Amino acid sequence: MSAGKDSDTHGSGLVRTSAKRPESGREVSKKAEPESTTHRPSGLSTADVAGAGLRQIAELTGKEVLGVTSIKAIEDGWIVEVEAIEDRRIPSSSDLLAVYEAQLATDGALLGYRRRKRYARGWGDKGDAS
Repeated sequence: MSAGKDSDTHGSGLVRTSAKRPESGREVSKKAEPESTTHRPSGLSTADVAGAGLRQIAELTGKEVLGVTSIKAIEDGWIVEVEAIEDRRIPSSSDLLAVYEAQLATDGALLGYRRRKRYARGWGDKGDAS
């Protein structure tokens, strides 16, 4: 510690520091908040995780992926849903599409995946919600 500063830890987890102002000689008390518990140790952004899910579904299924339809943080990682073309048809308006769900660890590693549903293009949100 440098001269003129004192530090005191209290049971609340807060650290109180005090320093004398040079011009007045008075002590000033500051409270420092503890580090946030929502910090992700992996340092991956949501966009990084979405990209990882997209790439891994494409590699595992061999299907052309269209994009990420949802992403959700969970206690031990992420759930990423990816839409892919299951079967190309002519005309393309009759293509079969699918939604795959990938579970990723906090560092973006794939823990598992499954196909959640298949549907004709343009009919994804109609009818069965499974």
